[in-house]
This record gives sequence, structure tokens and C-alpha cells, in this order.
Amino acid sequence: MAELERVSGHPVRWEPRRPGEGDVWPAADVIAFAPVTANSLKAWALGLTPSWVVGAVVAGVGRRVPMVAMPCVNQVLAAHPQVDRSVAVLREAGVRVLYGEGGWVPNRPGEGRPQAFPWGFVLDVVDQEARPGQ
Repeated sequence: MAELERVSGHPVRWEPRRPGEGDVWPAADVIAFAPVTANSLKAWALGLTPSWVVGAVVAGVGRRVPMVAMPCVNQVLAAHPQVDRSVAVLREAGVRVLYGEGGWVPNRPGEGRPQAFPWGFVLDVVDQEARPGQ
């Protein structure tokens, strides 16, 4: 964590602020949420805040911060109708969801491939969202 603080110039925060406590971070230019689990995806779309990170992206929608998300779910979880509904809700809210053709395509259960997660693609899209029109 010390290295993250050094590189970012800001303290690492892993818990919500306490009431009345000021924010030590600057406003975000863009937020990337990747990989997003099916659970976090559905909570985000419903506006639920079960964790600090999901609360941050729920608030990001309200603040109209440009956001990029790439769900990373397998075919069994993706078959649940709430996954597609959640993707649609987030897209309607202005989130750029990289899912399906041109994004994450669900794999078979048990066929985890973390080394194949397209971080470069996610970061390229984040860069586009941070500088629209360029």
C-alpha cells in the first residue's frame, strides 16, 4: 500500500469515510470497474451498496462520472436474466459496459482464464472516456 500511496500521491482507502470526514482524493475523471462479478454488477444496477467499491460506482452514476465496466462472468451466471437486465440498466445510466461482442464474452464454468483478461482493452477505453472526442 505504501507504493500505491507513493505512486498516486494519495492515501490508500479501503473503507468508507466516516460521517463528517473530508475526502482526500480528487474528483475522478473516469472510473474503471473491472473485472466486475455478477454479484457486483447486479448490485450496482439496482443501486445497492453492499461494499465500498460498489458504493463508489453507484455514487459515480449520480455524479455523472464517465465509467467503464467489464463484467467477467461465466456462461452459467450470464444465463440468469438479471445479468442482461443489469447491463442494460447500466448502459442506460451512461456506463460503458464492455460485455458481449466487442467486450467480455462469457466462458464455460471452470474455464477460468485470468491471464487472458483484456486489461489493455479496458485501459484503452478508459483513456477514450477520459478524453472524449480525441
